This record gives sequence, structure tokens and C-alpha cells, in this order.
Amino acid sequence: MLTAVVGLNWGDEGKGKMVDAITGEVDYVVRYHGGGNAGHTVVVDEGRFSLHNLPSSVFRPDVVSVLGPGMVVDVENFVAEVEFVVAHGVDPERILVADTASVCFPFHRDLDAAEEVRLGKASYGSTRMGISPAYGDRVMKKTLLVRDLFDPEHLDAKLAPVLDWANARLTTIYGTDPVELADVRAWVDKLADRLRPHVADVTSLLRRAFAEGKHVLAEGQLGALKDIYFGIYPFTTSSTCLAAHAPVGLGTPWAKLDRVIGVSKAFSSCVGAGPFVSEFDDETADRLREQWGEYGATTNRPRRLGAFDGVATAYGVLMQGADEVALTNLDQLTGIGDLQICVAYEHDGERTESFNADPTVLDRSTPVFETLPGWDEDITGVRTYAELPAAARAYVERIEQLLGAPVRYVGVGAHRDALIDRGGDH
Repeated sequence: MLTAVVGLNWGDEGKGKMVDAITGEVDYVVRYHGGGNAGHTVVVDEGRFSLHNLPSSVFRPDVVSVLGPGMVVDVENFVAEVEFVVAHGVDPERILVADTASVCFPFHRDLDAAEEVRLGKASYGSTRMGISPAYGDRVMKKTLLVRDLFDPEHLDAKLAPVLDWANARLTTIYGTDPVELADVRAWVDKLADRLRPHVADVTSLLRRAFAEGKHVLAEGQLGALKDIYFGIYPFTTSSTCLAAHAPVGLGTPWAKLDRVIGVSKAFSSCVGAGPFVSEFDDETADRLREQWGEYGATTNRPRRLGAFDGVATAYGVLMQGADEVALTNLDQLTGIGDLQICVAYEHDGERTESFNADPTVLDRSTPVFETLPGWDEDITGVRTYAELPAAARAYVERIEQLLGAPVRYVGVGAHRDALIDRGGDH
């Protein structure tokens, strides 16, 4: 069985919590795209952890956590993160990385940062973790795969053209110092032995897993609005965030998805530049950001906040092919008064419920809001849907109507157990 957990918005939807929460029934969790550029926060008995490279399942003792072939792997940060979770009781043998994943080198981070500086006010809001240059170099056939790091006989010959390409940009475009081959070799030598125990032929591994009837979960990064093909381009990431890509990014392109869970917060949040139609005014955003602790898990940048955007999220449901929705962070809306939901956009004097990912269209769009009553009761201890205040249920059900997909899960707190599973109740 193959399940995908994916984002319906800009990222930061709470996918990490959902992956961690439902992996009691899963054998393998595989990240199928992206890299260390986005955080996945999980709150478990061992504590609160912000993961960047590892799947959110890593604290589940019976789950094998895998970085798939579709990822760009920051080896240095991956190794450091593995050692960190192992120090908190995780079995290192249950952490694997695909031998055919791309390597994200330190000079990719340098290139990423230099380009953001060059762009200035027109920058994309990159995390500067090297993801865009690393994916670009994979397409240009100018990077190494994980397996290449363990081929000392040919390593220098493989690195030379990669460094020539990196240095041509660093020196000519950005005016910075070139990268030396000896420094990169030293970086590889320092990390290779620590990485080696985790490297695996993931395609063969998962082929056997599917043949044995194992349950594999594909963990997405960011969300549909950040997808390189169908997101708000160019304010996107550099990989495809969609569930349809999961079999490819897992290394099993023949596999069929059995279930897609789309994740959205009960309000809107976004890190980075680009249009954000339902965004709060600065005063409201500043107040709620402090109250809710809404800062990026990777960069600690303040998240932009807004009302729940039914137009954008319905588009996310469509693009992800979501069978059901997990609505997270409902508890954060407690006690803030009446709640607005964006039910349509007004564009050039006309109302529309359709989402157009063109940023020039979104920049000229304004939200059409519907107001619902809020609630004041503490819901963090609620574990059945019927126990929620009537106003909270009405809010969830209005969102369900707008999305055209059942809201199966409702998150009411940060811990993995703070989750309502509506099951067949709706």
C-alpha cells in the first residue's frame, strides 16, 4: 500500500505532525523530493524536534525512514541530524538514504545565497540552503549522486567539471572566491564514512517492500502552491511537491497511490515572497504570530499569516488529488473572536471561486470573506469530534464544503496524540 501525505498550501501546514501521528500503521516513510530547506516539527514524548532532512517518522521505532532518490541531500546536515536523533534514542539502522539522490554541496548554499543577494528586493525568499542550485545542477548534469562519494578512484574526475561549473558562476556572476578541489575532497573524506552505513539501493528495497505487502508512506515537503510546475511560479520551490510525483521520487515509478492525505492549517501561513491574497494586516499578523509562535522551523523567519483561504486550498486539493484532508492547528483559533474564511476572490471587478496561479493575477485579486463565530473553550484535550464546540464544528464543516473533500483529521494541539480522527463520522 502506498499513502502520500502532502501539503495543500504554501508549506508549514503541519505535515510533520500528521506523518508522525499516522505512522503507527506504516512500515516505511520516504521523503520523495526537496532537501533540508524546510522544517518538519514533531512533538513526541521525547520532546519537540524540528527535522530538516529526515522524515518525520524517525522517532517511530518500528518504521524505516528513507531519503528517496528524488531528493537533494545535504550530506553534512544529514549526518549531523542523524547523530542528533540517535543521541535521543533512535536506531541508526532505520535511517537510509538513496544512493541515486543528488548531493547538495556547501557551494550550492553559497550559490543560493549569492543569487538572493544579487536579486535584492526581487528575491524569491529562498532559505539559502542550496536547493535551487542543486536541482539545477542535476538537470544540467553537473552534480554528483550519493553513490559517487564512495568511488575514490574516479571522484576527482567527477568533481572537476562540477567545480568548474560552480566556479564559473561564483567568480564571474557573483564575484566571490572559487571553490578548491582539495577542500571539497576534504569535505567528502570527513563525511563519507559517517554517511556510508545509511546508503541503500532504495528502489530495490521498496520493490521488495511492495511485493511483501508492506505499507509505504510518501512524505511531501512544502505544498501545492510551491510546486515548481503548478505553484505560484516563480515563488516556488525547485521540485514538484505533488502526490502524483511521489512514486517517481520514491524510486518506484511503477507504483500506484492508494491514498492521498492533504494537509492544511485551519488558517493560512506562508514563509517567503509572493502573492498571499488572504493575508492579515501587519498589526493582526504581528499579534497572532507572537501568540501562536508562527516562525519558520528552518530559518526562524516570521511566517506571514492570513485567514483560511478556501480558494487556494481547494486548488491544492485538486492538484494533490487529495482523498481526504487533515486540518491542523484548530486550537490556535480559540479565543480570538469571530473568524473569517476567504470563500472567493474579486479580480478586476468580477468574483471568482477559481484559483489562478499567475502571480500577476493574484496581485490584483482581493479576498471575499465570510465571517463565522469563534469559540472560547480550550479544545486541546478534545479527542472526539462531537466534543468540539458547535462553533468549531461549524468552522470545520464550512471548510469541508469549500474544499469538496472530507476533513478526516482535525489537529487540536502540537503533540502527536492531539488529533481527532473523524473516521466514518462524516
